[in-house]
Amino acid sequence: MPNSNHGVLVSDVHKSFGDVHALQGISFEAKPGTVLGVLGPNGAGKTTMVKVLSTLLTPDSGEAFVAGHNVVTEAAQVRRSIMMTGQYAALDDILTGRQNLELFGRLSGLGKKAARQQADDLINAFDIKAAADRMVGTYSGGMRRRIDIACGLVVRPDVVFLDEPTTGLDPRSRQTVWALVEGLKNEGITVLLTTQYLEEADILSDNIIVIDKGTVIASGTAAELKERTGESYCEVVLLVPGDREAAVAALGELMPAALATDEDAPDRISIPAPDGAGTLAEAVGRLHKAEIRLADIALRRPSLDDVFLSITGHGSIS
Repeated sequence: MPNSNHGVLVSDVHKSFGDVHALQGISFEAKPGTVLGVLGPNGAGKTTMVKVLSTLLTPDSGEAFVAGHNVVTEAAQVRRSIMMTGQYAALDDILTGRQNLELFGRLSGLGKKAARQQADDLINAFDIKAAADRMVGTYSGGMRRRIDIACGLVVRPDVVFLDEPTTGLDPRSRQTVWALVEGLKNEGITVLLTTQYLEEADILSDNIIVIDKGTVIASGTAAELKERTGESYCEVVLLVPGDREAAVAALGELMPAALATDEDAPDRISIPAPDGAGTLAEAVGRLHKAEIRLADIALRRPSLDDVFLSITGHGSIS
């Protein structure tokens, strides 16, 4: 069945390796020109899923379409429609950045002149002119990531798979890659982003799926997933940890009994904030009246870290 309205469409896909059931009926979709964040703990099935979508593995059952093409019956068309980049840049270190780009262009079927022109265009677009004629082996991690993504765009793809693209990068380089991802989306390219940085998924993704044990266990926007975890809360940071008992007493009914005895962080108290800023103001007033000194007090919403831990019961992702 044609699926031109979907960048990626996955329906009840299964994949096993002997007794290991890597994918157990996984289903999701990503519309053209959007970023889909893919989260999941170690061994959840994320890598297997990407390999199926990129035609490196054949599913045991179910259907998957990429850029409107069936990954099994139209594998060649899928390969012409995608770009993949992992956490380790697949570049030739003894060639310059420009030479790598031209090489990828020729391998993608461009003529010599067209490959050279495309390399020049990408060098300008990715702001790598100053380093374009240096050997890639001399590049920083952030520069290698930029040239790696640029190489994948020598021939414009419809769908891009980014597998932990900012792993090991410094904050400035990470920001650069984030800008590149936004640029891909603005060009109408569908991006599947697997990441170990929940902040990254929060910032970049239009929608997020959480995978565990080979199936999608949650999906939605970052805001929708956070809403599932709970309401906003007020976080109180005490200047003197020894004041915790007095602070709990001062907060009174604002502090649920179940949380009053939680002393994992003796200098911090978290209370539900159903009235938002009203709860915050009430807490400030009560603590001030009791002369409890504060290092900080703020209204916070659940983070994606909270969502991930709540949904999966795991504290880490890959």
